[in-house]
Amino acid sequence: MSCDESRGSYGKTMLDAVLSITVLAAILLVAGAYFMWRRTGNVKNALLMVVLAAIALMNVAIWTVPDAGGSAPLDKLEQGTR
Repeated sequence: MSCDESRGSYGKTMLDAVLSITVLAAILLVAGAYFMWRRTGNVKNALLMVVLAAIALMNVAIWTVPDAGGSAPLDKLEQGTR
């Protein structure tokens, strides 16, 4: 295994970890927004938290959902192509 192969594997592992943490953060944002709304009645901040969670999930979808050609950017990263 060359140095380039190990660096690519590390990059994919890190991206997988970042995407997983992003999904967990989005789930916690929605749960936190619900509890904030129920406890304080602050609709504006709760709605902003839900919008942030939606943006985070859209970013994850951009990386993982395949395009019309059937390849996702995450797959392209794994193969080492652009």
